[in-house]
Amino acid sequence: MARMLTQLPLPLLPVDAREIAPGAGVADSPDGGGVVWVHGLATFAWDAGDEAARRLAAVQLLQLKAARQTQVAAAFGVIPLTLWRWEQALAAGGVAALIPDRKGPQRPSRLTPQKVAQIRELDGQGMRKAAIAAAAGVSETSVRNVLRAAGAAQAAPQGEAPAAGEPADEPPAEAEEAPAEEPGGALPVLPDPVPRDGERALARFGLLGEGAAPAFTPGARYPLAGLLLALPALADTGLLACARQVYGRLRGGFYHLETVLVHQVLQALLREPRAEGATRVPAPAMGRVLGLDRAPEVKTIRRKIAELAAAGKAADLQMAIARHRAAARPEELGFMYIDGHTRAYFGTRDVQKMHVARLKFPGPATEETWVTDGAGDPLLVVMAEPSASLAAQIKELLPRLRQIAGENRKPTLCFDRGGWSPDLFADIIHAGFHLLTYRKKTAGKEIPELPAEEFSVVSHASDGGRPREYELAESEAELAITKGERKGKTVKLRQVTRRDKGRQVHILTSRQAGDLPAADVIYRMGSRWREENYFRYGRAHFALDALDSYAVTPEDPDRKVPSPAKKKAAAAVKTAKKGLAAAEAARDAKLTVLRSPAPGQPAVVITNQMLAKLDVPVAAARRKLQDAQAAAKATPAKIALSEHNPGMVRLDTETKLITHAIRMAAYNAETILARALDGCYSRAGDEAYALIREALTTSGDIIPDGQTLHIRLDPLTAPRRTRALACLCDQLNATRTIFPGTKLTLRYAVKEHQSTT
Repeated sequence: MARMLTQLPLPLLPVDAREIAPGAGVADSPDGGGVVWVHGLATFAWDAGDEAARRLAAVQLLQLKAARQTQVAAAFGVIPLTLWRWEQALAAGGVAALIPDRKGPQRPSRLTPQKVAQIRELDGQGMRKAAIAAAAGVSETSVRNVLRAAGAAQAAPQGEAPAAGEPADEPPAEAEEAPAEEPGGALPVLPDPVPRDGERALARFGLLGEGAAPAFTPGARYPLAGLLLALPALADTGLLACARQVYGRLRGGFYHLETVLVHQVLQALLREPRAEGATRVPAPAMGRVLGLDRAPEVKTIRRKIAELAAAGKAADLQMAIARHRAAARPEELGFMYIDGHTRAYFGTRDVQKMHVARLKFPGPATEETWVTDGAGDPLLVVMAEPSASLAAQIKELLPRLRQIAGENRKPTLCFDRGGWSPDLFADIIHAGFHLLTYRKKTAGKEIPELPAEEFSVVSHASDGGRPREYELAESEAELAITKGERKGKTVKLRQVTRRDKGRQVHILTSRQAGDLPAADVIYRMGSRWREENYFRYGRAHFALDALDSYAVTPEDPDRKVPSPAKKKAAAAVKTAKKGLAAAEAARDAKLTVLRSPAPGQPAVVITNQMLAKLDVPVAAARRKLQDAQAAAKATPAKIALSEHNPGMVRLDTETKLITHAIRMAAYNAETILARALDGCYSRAGDEAYALIREALTTSGDIIPDGQTLHIRLDPLTAPRRTRALACLCDQLNATRTIFPGTKLTLRYAVKEHQSTT
């Protein structure tokens, strides 16, 4: 028997039908009746006034699974809870149970005209709702209903009638607050988004092109509207422009590249930086902020990030962002702080072990090399080779740092003792950079202490204007290069020594005194902790060390790793040396007894035969040591990984670099907003980040108007914070930022803080 060909039904609807879902719609007749169309067929119908048939059509359309519950409820003008009640009533009592009850109160209302007048009069006196309820002898809910009705009557002289078939005493859930006042009319609270079912159907077949363009519905009290404050700062980070430059576009789908990246940054600002965080942020609420019907969910986010990772251009994205940041903030490029960061791994894969400083023991981990600018903001991150020293990592970074800085700049590279290497110092100077680092005590050589009379007190004012005093002395250090192309040569550096509580700390730099005063050397070296603070803040707020992908790649089988046999051979040499020393000590003790007999004992003549006999254990121990030394010398210090652990893997690099770029953009955007509060908020030094976090989660109105997208945010928890947010909005308006994917200029405002009595 031949199989029948199947295909998806075409979403055909009459011209006068309102689309509910792809292929499903409702056509309303002028007399109040209606017809439900499903894929070109008239499926359900009802006459004017036949409320039971109308409710039956809604329930059967839902049971047919031609549309979702929220879609059917919106089409029939009710909330999903009401539709669920109709379905339960039909199942319990049949069609007769769908006949609506008599409208109106079932018992006499306590809200008589006299009570209503009394409530309004007490509210005019400034009393609280609880006190009004106690004085009037009604519930606090009744007081709210009376005052809300009065406010709605003032805001909208002509109220909306309830939807057909909806009881008057069951208002929609989204009508809890009175709409905000707008010059063009009252704004609806949380209106339905622009329907996108047709675009989603096209995207399913790859026919949508770039993706769905943002489209906003004017409305009030949008949750998370404050997230739009981050868009001007996000534009400054360069993430969107650089991603477009590096990746071009994503494959045909509903969500385009900018939407995916903006969504991930905004989700990170809500402290849900991982893809799984989308389950904890309401998709409809985030979708309204993005100008869509709903935000992408976990599976879609993972698929989009995996598509970017498959392109293998994450390192190019990092470099593009770093160059953008360097061009946008050249004043912060005078110093670059470099440090290694160990990202611990707690999975079951066989990953290279290395020392994790904060855990104080070695374990599976991935080494990253981070570069931050003079303010401590992240600039670049690269994945380092396993077990590579910081000095080796910095040496590999020099060409990239030159691309970031440009040919005519000479930044100062600042790093800690992990990068100590006179050979590296010579390479840094030869590459056209300055260096700044702590002096490290080498094996067998102590750093000479300076006499107390050479120190003097020097004052210094930090970036924040806080005065500091240091006890400093200056000298010169000449370091011998013991390896590399310049082996046998020396490098001369300026040494600034700080004395603190009797302890001397030595800092080396290639900057001269006229270029960088001694106090600035100490301050700049101490500012290296800003990078460590970013690591700590990023781990706590942006899941910096999260495992964003379970994918792994095999390690390079030819990579050289320390040989375990070398360690064993060295241990054997150490044991043989101890054995030789013990044998020689035993021989010497016996000779001492023979040469110096105890009182009363006869003297013994020591012959060559006796000496030879005593020397037998020593000779055996010496041969054992020689054999151990020969074996250690023949054992290579490093072997190929394939000989040691062929099953070792490396964690996915591409996905991690992409998520790092997103979280770096989120952190930098938040930092830009926090620093913009200087001069607007007297407590910005202590509360700037807390205020920004509150502002990003506040609600507000979103009003598209021609070429402008107006964002009117609700006031914050305190008047001083509301005033600071208004000042921030004025600064953001000056940037004239365009909402990504549209031509709408963002315009921010804050509603006045309503005082309470």
